[in-house]
Amino acid sequence: MTAENKNLTTDLALLLLLSTLWGASYTFIKLGVETIPPITLIAARTLVAGSLLLAIVWARGLSLPRDRKSWGRFLFQACLNSVIPFTLIAWAEQTTDAGLATILNSTSPIFTFLLTVLVTRHEVVTGRKLFGVSAGLVGVGLIVGFEALGGLGQEAWAQLAIVVATVSYAGAAIFGKNFRGLDPMIPAAGSMICGAILLIPASLIVDRPWTLAPSSESVMALLGLSVFSTALAFVIYFRLIQTLGSVGTTAQAYIRVPIGVGLGVLFLGETLMPTAWLGLVCVLAGVIAMTWPTRKPVPAANW
Repeated sequence: MTAENKNLTTDLALLLLLSTLWGASYTFIKLGVETIPPITLIAARTLVAGSLLLAIVWARGLSLPRDRKSWGRFLFQACLNSVIPFTLIAWAEQTTDAGLATILNSTSPIFTFLLTVLVTRHEVVTGRKLFGVSAGLVGVGLIVGFEALGGLGQEAWAQLAIVVATVSYAGAAIFGKNFRGLDPMIPAAGSMICGAILLIPASLIVDRPWTLAPSSESVMALLGLSVFSTALAFVIYFRLIQTLGSVGTTAQAYIRVPIGVGLGVLFLGETLMPTAWLGLVCVLAGVIAMTWPTRKPVPAANW
């Protein structure tokens, strides 16, 4: 196996792990908001994740930047990748099913692709990536069954909030390219700390968390959300942004859906629709198309 293929295998394995971690986040959030208000849930999520990441940074002998420019970037990334989308999704899941939230949020590669084509143009837009975006979207529809989208519109504001969160994630995937050259732990920790700094005062003012009585189930969901679906997930995320690029990394949004369906089949006794297997093939084809490295042209020999 060549070094290039070995690196691609590692990246795809990490992409699968990231999809699993973020796919589980919707269930964690659904359980969490049952007894913990959205702002407080997300404030605690960023605080726990940021503290854990900071401890790991120090344990590894690394240090966070001290210049204002770097922290300005961490703050902007926090708004795009945690403060805005985390809070909107948590608020929306008070009335929206976790499954529908997953479906709506799985469209982030499309928004990343469109922002890349129309605005930033920071990556080469190829027909293969366009195919990948399209195949992934079709695959998601086949897996969940298009009738599953029948709930669209019943909770219009909540669903619109999830779409806005999805666009925010797309912007974060593009802006994350600015951290090239940094250990993935650094932007992950820095953005989580900034997120906590923004959200904790809001939680204290709006929710008065000292008056809450969260259930043990919600607390356990919060811990799982913070440690696995945030701290660990964001380290993987910033690593993949540098290797697979913005569009390639957001391909994990498509993989979340078959993972969620598969977990339902294994542990909840749910059944797969016949079209789901075809959908899974479409998703895998889309992910491969968006993540497979472009071969560099071999320079012509000088005779």
